[in-house]
Amino acid sequence: MTKSMTVKLDSFGKEIVKNDRPHGYYYESFRIFRKNKVAMISLGVLVILILLALAAPLITAYDPDKQVLSERLLSPGVKGHLFGTDEFGRDIFTRCIYGCRISLSVGIISQLIASVIGYLMGVSAGYFGKRADDVISFLIQVFSSIPFLLFAMALMYALGSGLINLYLSLGLLSWANTARLIRGQVMTLKQQEYIQACIVNGGSSARIIFRHLLPNCIPMLIITNTLGIPSAILTEASLSFLGLGVPSPTASWGAMIASAQTYIRTNTYYSLFPGLFIIASVMAFNMLGDGLRDALDPKLHK
Repeated sequence: MTKSMTVKLDSFGKEIVKNDRPHGYYYESFRIFRKNKVAMISLGVLVILILLALAAPLITAYDPDKQVLSERLLSPGVKGHLFGTDEFGRDIFTRCIYGCRISLSVGIISQLIASVIGYLMGVSAGYFGKRADDVISFLIQVFSSIPFLLFAMALMYALGSGLINLYLSLGLLSWANTARLIRGQVMTLKQQEYIQACIVNGGSSARIIFRHLLPNCIPMLIITNTLGIPSAILTEASLSFLGLGVPSPTASWGAMIASAQTYIRTNTYYSLFPGLFIIASVMAFNMLGDGLRDALDPKLHK
C-alpha cells in the first residue's frame, strides 16, 4: 500500500521525509477533546474526586461512622475538623469524601448496567426489526413516559435500601434512552454495504452485532454513559435524602443533607459542603459529556 509522503530538504540538503497519513478516529477525537478547556478542567475535577474516594483512609484519620458526642456540631476548622462536625460529632469532611465512593460507584455501575441492557435492546430492535422492534419500541416508550424518580422510589421501596439494590434499580430504569439511540444508529448502519455483504455471505447475527455493529456504537455508548452518570448521582442523593438509598450510618451526600435540615439556620455549613460535592460532580460529568460528544462527532474530524 502506497503512503502519502512529503519530501523536504534540511539545511544540509538531505531529504526530510514526513508521513502525511491521517491519524485514526480516536486519535483525532482525543486531539479535539484536548483543545476543549472546559472539558479538560471537568476531567481534572473528576480525577480529584476519584482520588479522594480511593485514598480516603490515607487523607483523613477520622472514622466516618464513629460518633463523638462531645464534639458535636463544631464549626469548620475547630479541633482539626476541616468542615466541622455533624450532630453526632462525626467529621463532615471525612463523610463527604467517603460519600464520593457511594455516589461515583452508583453513577458508574448503574450506567454500565444500563448500557448493556440498552445496547442489547436497541440493537435487537434495529437489527431484527418487525415484531422485535414493535415490542422493544413499546417498552422504550413505557420506561420513558414514567417519572424516573417516582419509578426509582417504588422499586427501592419494593427491593429495600442497600447499595446493590441501588445499582440494579437505577441500571434497570436507565436503559431506555440508550436503547432508543442505539436503535436509530443500528438501523442506519444496517444499510451499509459491508453489513449487507456480511448478511449475504451468511454471517451469523451474533457476529454482526458484536463484531461489526458494536465498535460503531461505542462512541455513542461512551457519551450516553457520561451524560447519564450525573442523573444517577442526583437520583441516589434524592433517594438517600428520602431514606430509600444506602442505609444509615453509611456516608451519603443525600443522607447528610437530609440530616442537616434541622440545623440549616444555625449550622449552614453542615448542608453546604455535601451540596457542593454534588454540584461539583454533576457539573463536571455534564461538561465532560458535552466535550466527549463534540470530540466524538465525526463531522468535526478533518
